[in-house]
Amino acid sequence: MRRKQWPLALEMLGKAEHLAPQIPGIRLNVGLVYYRQNDFQKAIPPFESVVHDVPDSFQASYLLGLCYFFVERYSDAATVLEPLWPQASGQLNYLYVLGIAANKAGRADLEQRALTHLVEVGQNSPEFHLLMGKAHLNREEYDEAITELGLAVKGDPALPFVHFNLGMAYLKKQDLERSKAEFLKDIAIEPDVIYNYDQLGQVYYLQQQDQDAEKMFREALRLDPQLASSHFQLARVYQRENKNVEALTEIDAALKLDPDSASIHYLRGQVLQRLGRIQDAKAEMQTFTQMSNAAREKRHQELEAGPMPNPELTQEPQ
Repeated sequence: MRRKQWPLALEMLGKAEHLAPQIPGIRLNVGLVYYRQNDFQKAIPPFESVVHDVPDSFQASYLLGLCYFFVERYSDAATVLEPLWPQASGQLNYLYVLGIAANKAGRADLEQRALTHLVEVGQNSPEFHLLMGKAHLNREEYDEAITELGLAVKGDPALPFVHFNLGMAYLKKQDLERSKAEFLKDIAIEPDVIYNYDQLGQVYYLQQQDQDAEKMFREALRLDPQLASSHFQLARVYQRENKNVEALTEIDAALKLDPDSASIHYLRGQVLQRLGRIQDAKAEMQTFTQMSNAAREKRHQELEAGPMPNPELTQEPQ
């Protein structure tokens, strides 16, 4: 796990669990392997198992709550996170996640309690302005986000993820040069954050700097081979360069990771058509048409414009 050799770690943990299924710490580590790969859906069952067997496990409960949050099970997230208030209410990330989960779950009293305490604990700190900037980003209030994130930078220019979120805000405003500068700053501070490379690759793609875009997407995939968006965007780079065989390899990898994405089916249809596989291309376009609804449109926009990742919220509880 320290070496990030995830398949080997899962193999060893599987053997350990077979020998000692009663030890919850083994299942906790299985959950952590998935969590650290940002595979929150697969992390949920082992964390749920640990919480069931050891209800007072703060770490397992906190991680389970975060997983629920990241897969948009907001009511479950609020239910699991709320009892952790005595131990966690001094942590800004906890209050931020709890407040958003409560809002999405329609629990106004809990939302008000969390956000009020967030302001009290934040005390105008750089971390507080970072989270406020993130909140504006999620509401597509990009100018307000830039203002808050600028205050965070003023308080602590080396604060992890602040430049990443500034890069996202400038990217949403199509200010590509400023966006690029911010992602590069965050890479200097946090060189292992995959989303910096994924988003920077999109900036280079939009600037038609395909060689640099490919380099960034490759680096993102080196850090996380399961990142569907980088496979998808790399396929777009190859498609524009008329490297259709390479494009198909990448789009197939993206499809395996995200089979419900209409955008992936659409791009795969285009690539297959260029390769002369007309019937296969027609089948993909039919799939794209069948998925053409509100949910598809939202997902299409996410892949085209870039996701809104939350790397600053995934820090594990100590």
